[in-house]
Amino acid sequence: MPSLVSKLRSALRAFSAARSGNVAITFAFATLPVIGMVGASVDYSRANSVKAAMQTALDSTALMLSKEAATDTTDQLQSSATKYFKALFAPPGVSNIAVSVSYTNTGGSAVVLNGHADVPTTFMNVFGFQKITVTNASTSKWGSVRLRVALVLDNTGSMADSGKMTALKSATKSLLAQLQSAASSPGDVYVSIIPFSKDVNVGSGYYDQTWIDWTSWNAANQNCTWNWNGSNWTSTCTTKSHTVWNGCVTDRSKNLVPSTTYGYDQSAENPDPAKPDSLFPAEQYSSCPVAMMGLNYDWTTMNNLVDSMTPNGNTNQPIGLVWGWQSLVGGGPLTAPLTSADYTYQKIIILLSDGLNTQDRWYSSQTLIDNRMLASDGTGTCANIKAAGITIYTIQVNTAGDPTSTLLQNCASDTSKFWMLTSSGQIATTFQQIGTNLTQLRVAQ
Repeated sequence: MPSLVSKLRSALRAFSAARSGNVAITFAFATLPVIGMVGASVDYSRANSVKAAMQTALDSTALMLSKEAATDTTDQLQSSATKYFKALFAPPGVSNIAVSVSYTNTGGSAVVLNGHADVPTTFMNVFGFQKITVTNASTSKWGSVRLRVALVLDNTGSMADSGKMTALKSATKSLLAQLQSAASSPGDVYVSIIPFSKDVNVGSGYYDQTWIDWTSWNAANQNCTWNWNGSNWTSTCTTKSHTVWNGCVTDRSKNLVPSTTYGYDQSAENPDPAKPDSLFPAEQYSSCPVAMMGLNYDWTTMNNLVDSMTPNGNTNQPIGLVWGWQSLVGGGPLTAPLTSADYTYQKIIILLSDGLNTQDRWYSSQTLIDNRMLASDGTGTCANIKAAGITIYTIQVNTAGDPTSTLLQNCASDTSKFWMLTSSGQIATTFQQIGTNLTQLRVAQ
């Protein structure tokens, strides 16, 4: 027994003095951080994959909610958000999935989503980290762009042919419906309607306004009494009352505006009684179109105006175009609505005409009339409007085999905004396409 005890004691002393096993122990401890980092990268990689899937689900949910946010209550919106999000985001093993939603209509509309989920760990669990919390957010905005659209519509006599006026009325009313549906609140979309022939009609009720030039009208509208004095006929004439004026005005003076390179008929500069050439000249034009309507969102009244349009008179595209511009900025009988720094504004002119220019205040020459609108050197109303940041769409309805209007083609803001139509039925399709382009400016982003 003493010998056995002695041997055991000797063996214990030898074990305690040994150093060769410490290398394995030290290596084991040293590998723990390495294994931990590798494990952490695996867990974090999975968490990032879940985060990416959450972002996709949040983005899709936000887009779906943008269609109902304006009409839902807060509770309804939250319920819909939870339903949509959990249907799109259900990775295996992930817990505590939640989403919160908020809606605002200040400076445009926006839905803001915040998602939350816990991803269980595999390797990091050894170190006491049982989960990784993943969060993400998505914002869907729409309606931060407001539209100001001027419809400049040919009401000349040739629009009676080939069903063009009937088609124009129907297409315009459909376009108005499209634009109305793009407005989530009153004032998001304003529209003006400018029917034109040789003249435009500002409304006969403005006969007492200082922005009208009565010089030519007074000379042409006289009540005269003729008397025979025994050897000669003599007349006594008095100017008719301005109350019988039909509301038509013709082109403003073509004289150059001081310190500018264009005429008042190519400008939306406000009329000024101190500058006679800047006033709008009254004319008792026998083919006066129906009265224009400035920017508004009274959709019923605009539809009634469209129904009342009648084809008559000669073609003067420049006067229709410049009054479309005037309606977007205000002046004379027209008032442009106030703007807000919370929004961006797109100003649009859509000019439709079925023929070539035949008459303005001074000319019966197409070339000379065209030059007031866009001359060969690039000057004119079209260039001035585009320089003001306004987008121009032009449409030629050519059912009579006329040549393509290079004037309308070049007046458009770019080639994609000019249409050459050969049938009245194409007006509806074209207006629908333009309407879609405009409403997309207000689609969720």
